[in-house]
Amino acid sequence: MERVMGGGLLPLVLAGAVLLLYRVLVRLRPGAALQDAVVVITGSTSGLGKECARVFHAAGARLVLCGRDAARLQQVVQELTASSAGTQKKTYTPSTVTFDLANTATVDRAAEQILNCYGQVDVLINNAGISYRGDILDTHLSVHREVMETNYFGPVALTQALLPSMVRRRSGHIVVISSIQGKIAIPYRSAYAASKHATQAYFDCLRAEMECYGIPVTVVSPGYIRTNLSVNAVTGDGSKYGVMDKTTAMGRDPGDVAQAVLKAVRQKSKDVVLAAPLPTLAVYLRTLWPTLFFKLMASRARKERKPKEE
Repeated sequence: MERVMGGGLLPLVLAGAVLLLYRVLVRLRPGAALQDAVVVITGSTSGLGKECARVFHAAGARLVLCGRDAARLQQVVQELTASSAGTQKKTYTPSTVTFDLANTATVDRAAEQILNCYGQVDVLINNAGISYRGDILDTHLSVHREVMETNYFGPVALTQALLPSMVRRRSGHIVVISSIQGKIAIPYRSAYAASKHATQAYFDCLRAEMECYGIPVTVVSPGYIRTNLSVNAVTGDGSKYGVMDKTTAMGRDPGDVAQAVLKAVRQKSKDVVLAAPLPTLAVYLRTLWPTLFFKLMASRARKERKPKEE
């Protein structure tokens, strides 16, 4: 009996030891150095973009901060410069490029300005985005177009404008901040979820095509983050939502998410989900048991519709 038990347990013990060793090695695996790397961040004047600027600046990257408001970009530059005063680590005063990502006609010119800052881009972080709250029946097609222009066409246009320079150098890294809603769709988020699903698909295709050039592509899919994303969201008629959702208010700290983005860049991760257990489980449920997932979403839709009808 002892020999039978020993023979059965030994493979399990060995397998457990190998798994433990693998986890230790993954933790100790050195990440890509970011000192002196040129990192471009869109939507860098607030929220997650601003926090990413802070952590990549502290890591010694040469930043190119992008946004629509030149004054707010300069304010971020001043804050970062002040934060690094007196530190021993070598840091750089960030450069800025002002443009509206939703206006794809301006993106090629913006890409030229970005490349003129340091002559290259080592990491592009497509972070800028807009959210949406609304009932499909009450949502204008123009709102769907607006959300797609900012969340999908803008990042695609900027990526494709900068990509040839990376391919020529056989060096670079493309990052996009998507959302857990790029993997699952929930009621009253149609325009936003659609834009993030499109984003996930495009950058998955890009990852496969860039493999031969040695250019990694990282899709980061957070859940709720404590930012003004819901406050600034558009509604079905194009007006601002103007409300801090409870789920958003209870979301992750943007600084913690920025650190996770930094880690993903260093480790050249391919697909990173930063969501609570239930949304993460829903991603698998959508694939493995879609009938149940659809019932749960229909139930959620009914619950959220009730206040409108009373």
